[in-house]
Amino acid sequence: MKKEHSITLEDHINKAKDGKQTSFNYLLDTFWNDVYNFQLKRTNDEYEAEDITIQSFSRAFDKINTFKEEYNFKTWLIQISKNIHIDLLRKKNASIQSKTTTNVDDSVYKIADDNPTPEDKLITEQNLAQLLLYIKQLKPNYQEVINLRYFQELSYKEIADYLNEPMNNVKVKLLRAKKLLSEIITNN
Repeated sequence: MKKEHSITLEDHINKAKDGKQTSFNYLLDTFWNDVYNFQLKRTNDEYEAEDITIQSFSRAFDKINTFKEEYNFKTWLIQISKNIHIDLLRKKNASIQSKTTTNVDDSVYKIADDNPTPEDKLITEQNLAQLLLYIKQLKPNYQEVINLRYFQELSYKEIADYLNEPMNNVKVKLLRAKKLLSEIITNN
């Protein structure tokens, strides 16, 4: 993997604040395992840990402009994920129905623009039959967002409505699904 030309974490955070897709990808790739492993230890459940991690990045990317440079970015993300987990536990205890919602202002969706990423390019260059085999190696929730976005060609908004999830969660899930799919393609 090619190293970035001395672009610091701080540069990526600032570029993410400006809505740069590649910086959101960088932050997601760099800190995904930290947040996921932290939640896995707390929940002992892969799916719940993954769901909380997706929500954590969704909320962090939505609130990226509130991040202060004097804090450690990883610590900030972990704190967000801790708060989401606590909220989920409260909701579970408060009612039997544990449907999660995150209140996010619809006007602040800066995560993804529609410019093709290297992952998109790699995915579109695959033979369809082979690509479907690769997609089947993903977890079902990632298979679903890939299907909705690339085969049914739904917009982020339509996918969010269909899945009944906040749009930022859909965008983070898609970023993660594309990353995992490109790794599967590259390793085969």
